[in-house]
Amino acid sequence: MRRFRFSDPGFEAAFAAFVDERRETPEEVDALVRDVLSAVRTEGLEAVLRFGRQFDRANVSAENIRVTPEEIEEGAAQCSPEVREAIAFAAKRIRAYHERQRPADQWFKDEAGVELGWRWTPLEAVGVYVPGGRAAYPSTVLMNAVPAAAAGVERIAMVTPPGRLQPAVLAAAKEAGITEIWRVGGAQAIAALAYGAGPILPVDKIVGPGNAFVTAAKRRVYGTVGIDALAGPSEIVVVSDAASRPDWIAADLLSQAEHDPAAQSILITDDVAFADAVEAQIALQLKSLETHTDAAISLKNHGAVIIAPLEESPRLVNLIAPEHVEFALDEPERLADRVRHAGAIFLGRHAPEAIGDYVAGSNHVLPTSRAARFSSGLSLYDFIKRTSIVKCDEAAFAILGPPTVALADAEGLPAHARSAAIRLGQG
Repeated sequence: MRRFRFSDPGFEAAFAAFVDERRETPEEVDALVRDVLSAVRTEGLEAVLRFGRQFDRANVSAENIRVTPEEIEEGAAQCSPEVREAIAFAAKRIRAYHERQRPADQWFKDEAGVELGWRWTPLEAVGVYVPGGRAAYPSTVLMNAVPAAAAGVERIAMVTPPGRLQPAVLAAAKEAGITEIWRVGGAQAIAALAYGAGPILPVDKIVGPGNAFVTAAKRRVYGTVGIDALAGPSEIVVVSDAASRPDWIAADLLSQAEHDPAAQSILITDDVAFADAVEAQIALQLKSLETHTDAAISLKNHGAVIIAPLEESPRLVNLIAPEHVEFALDEPERLADRVRHAGAIFLGRHAPEAIGDYVAGSNHVLPTSRAARFSSGLSLYDFIKRTSIVKCDEAAFAILGPPTVALADAEGLPAHARSAAIRLGQG
């Protein structure tokens, strides 16, 4: 891991250059994704199946592309009782957290006598992309589908790459109430959800993480459908003093490094000896980590230790704008309250980021690549929309009409002006 010292004369410039480094996957995928989307839009299911054979080596047909209710039941039943209990536990907490986010409709009359308000309604159909390949991700199912269900979304369609569906994923789908699952992955899955493909009907919004092809496809279909965000490599910043256990902090840093060679793990501490102890623990824990290859590359290429006064940590965190930040301190709020740009904040030595990934209840779909400067994590609000409502009687319109005419005339829009003037008896 690279090391930066706040006391060095060139710290600010070196730190700024580090923050600005790009970590995107180096594949040139956009041209291929464009062709896939175009083919699915034109040919529908035939193209989806063809790309499944080409990219996933999958023998999926029109007859078996949909996972049957029996397969969902049988697969979920194969999940161990311990994991099923954990899934139910997590789902309950995620549901309760997101239900508290529900906003209220409003209706009021202002001083002009105009009745105004807004109402919130759920989206009708949402597609959830669940990755396959590297591992099974039941938490992805829960974090995306449970808030959608809590919002009142009528149809939740799940897509996942073909192959053996992991029991834990099916158990999570069952717990979330998903009954529509399709064996299709990659850019072709995004295209099918956006445009429709045979029995796969189009949705209104697509959520869920994926690889570079999925991300590029989501970028291209935005506007035809809504999307949650463009997911980048995982990130964590841990702010800790020497009172923390080095092995705990090392494990927290590795928890993000293992996701992807492009992931980023950063330690901010004011104690050089503690930083040394954490790095020693990382080296030790890597030896027994099954995901050590990706984690080691991540730490070497993108990891960092920043030796700085802890009072500087909120400013540094705001510049990084990370997906996750932990304040492993006795009084974490004192510094954490000064952080404006972070996807999620974890307070105290017993609040590792991993609980946020699974069971805390907050959502783990969070902004990456400094997007926390302007966006939030997935929430109930991603699955509802607000409609404005305006009601005027004759007296209220008499107040609003004249300035409407004046502004429309000023903008050179005579039909707009006439629409108001005619009700005022002026045209």
